[in-house]
Amino acid sequence: MAKDTKELLKKVRKIEIKTRGLSNHLFSGEYHSAFKGRGMAFSEVREYQLGDEIRTIDWNVTARFNHPYVKVFDEERELTVMLLMDVSGSENFGTLNQQKQDLATELCAVLAFSAIQNNDKVGVIFFSDKIEKFIPPKKGRTHILMIIRELIDFKPENKGTNVAEALRYFTRVIKKKCTAFILSDFISPGFDDELKIANKKHDIIALRLYDKHEEEFPNLGLIPMQDEETGELLWVNTADDAVRNAFKAEALRRNGTLQETFRKSGVDFTSVGTHESYVKPLMTLFKKREGRR
Repeated sequence: MAKDTKELLKKVRKIEIKTRGLSNHLFSGEYHSAFKGRGMAFSEVREYQLGDEIRTIDWNVTARFNHPYVKVFDEERELTVMLLMDVSGSENFGTLNQQKQDLATELCAVLAFSAIQNNDKVGVIFFSDKIEKFIPPKKGRTHILMIIRELIDFKPENKGTNVAEALRYFTRVIKKKCTAFILSDFISPGFDDELKIANKKHDIIALRLYDKHEEEFPNLGLIPMQDEETGELLWVNTADDAVRNAFKAEALRRNGTLQETFRKSGVDFTSVGTHESYVKPLMTLFKKREGRR
């Protein structure tokens, strides 16, 4: 086996152990409550047992027998989960603990393992400013490991970002309603219309990946900065307060506009930084969805 392949498999294994553990212990139940239960079919009534949810109590039957009874539901159908993954140049940016690309890989793996534990199919669309690769939805661990291998090793042809393009393609190829996670920094031309259309048909969740230093310059004096997507090199004076403040103001404006876009389209949204653990933002997002049920 070639050294590269060995290294790659080692990486896959490492990510599998970490993310599988997380989805087993943390996310599986949360994921289930947050994304399942849309197609529930009523099957029977049984006596209340300790630990049953209060909201499943059937009050009519309870009143009739003077004893608590709960409704039992069967899951009508499995879900398809699509991961729309931004593989553009800016995803290579990362100054603190990891690059955005590493963060995206782990997030995708956690979501994929949570999905297959719930017997869902998982598919992936890699996009830059074009569709780079489509992996059709399937079930099973082998399929997930193939996805993780691709996530680690994928080399995009283009460097730009076009979220609208990804959403258009996704709406075209996935006919049945599914749950889709978009992982990107969303530094892209406008995509409001495409998002509205996609979210009418599907259930879309946006995970914005960012690095602190894309939003706030540290004072490092005069530094060269290269745009990962265009390759252009610029010298920036980070010692200048005005430069730092303008940079921060622009980042805040961009994030405000983005949040507004998601809010108007009715898309659930959270931000995950390369400097933090993604467990908390994901759990908060899942809990918020659960609360709306």
